[in-house]
Amino acid sequence: MVGVDGVPEPHNGWTFLTSHARVLASIADNHNARIRDIAARCRLTERAVQKIIADLERDGYLSHTRSGRANSYRIDPSKILRHPAEAGLTVASLLSMLVRDEAERKGVVGQVRTES
Repeated sequence: MVGVDGVPEPHNGWTFLTSHARVLASIADNHNARIRDIAARCRLTERAVQKIIADLERDGYLSHTRSGRANSYRIDPSKILRHPAEAGLTVASLLSMLVRDEAERKGVVGQVRTES
């Protein structure tokens, strides 16, 4: 649901995807997205997105380059997901599933962009 100002309303309760997965998927969709835009899309605070990006960078899933005031992110598609139940599942395969599902819901065929 979207509020009157165009910003998605926060979600309460549990969800199937973690905030980390949502932020990563948002960045995969737009490598030059601003933290403000990622936060709005993921229904998180900007501070929460900053912390998640720091977590992802610290563990090697994500890196960024700075150009003026903007960041450009790069996702390492070969990184293995952290939970033992997902042993062998890579970031690329996770993002591929998420993008494929979103494209099917929108009736569009898309590809995961992992590098800028």
